[in-house]
This record gives sequence, structure tokens and C-alpha cells, in this order.
Amino acid sequence: MRLISAALLACVLVSPMATAQTTTPNRSAAEAPSSATGQWRASKLVGVDIYNEQNENIGEVNDVIIDTSGKIDGVIVSAGGFLGMGEHHIMMKLDQIKFSNKAGTTSAGSTSSDSKQWYPDRGTVDLTKDQLKAMPQFKY
Repeated sequence: MRLISAALLACVLVSPMATAQTTTPNRSAAEAPSSATGQWRASKLVGVDIYNEQNENIGEVNDVIIDTSGKIDGVIVSAGGFLGMGEHHIMMKLDQIKFSNKAGTTSAGSTSSDSKQWYPDRGTVDLTKDQLKAMPQFKY
């Protein structure tokens, strides 16, 4: 009898805790936030390869610089070097780079409308690797 009473008492004490838990409704894919055209995650821009017009890889985005108002002032592009040694860092404005999601096609500052990516696949500049290295170096 004691065992049944103890089990019944345990169930009564535990039941308010179980009913107090609320479940959050699952958001449908339509309600979930999705990327908007031309919006990219800054963390995903870092590492994007930069190519010249001849489709040669000449560098990559190494950092994103934001001004005090919260706007992107530019990106740091690294050129040259090997395994991080001897890299030449330059700062470029975003309008100097044509970002795209497909090799060979570019769009200045926007992604394709059906894309769910929060980053571009590549950036293209009208410079050679030597011209990039000849630009003033950005010092951290």
C-alpha cells in the first residue's frame, strides 16, 4: 500500500512540472528568415577568392572593415604570399569588386534572386596580380 501511495504522490508532484513546459511552434520554411538580394554575411565574405578579368585567382578577401556608423568601409584583399607569409594586404571599396555566384558572370553587389546563399562565390576586379601588389599596403 505504501508503494502505491508513494508512486501516486510522485506522479502528482511531477505533473505540474510537465504541464508547465511549453513548446515553441515550429516555423515553416515560408516564415523562416531568408537571405535578401544583395545581403551577405560579413563572416562569409572572408575567404572569397578574387579573380581578374582573365579568370586568374589573384587573391582573397581577408577581412571586412566597418566604419563607426556601421557601414562597410571596404574589404581587405590579400595577394601573393605562401601559407600566410609575405602576403600583401590592400583595402578595396566594395564597388571596386564585382561579386557573383557563378564563374564567368558578375553582378555588382547582388546575388541571384533564387539563391539562398548569404555570400558570393567569387569576386572579380579589373587588375592583375602585379597591379594589386603595387597598391598601397593596408596596415593593421
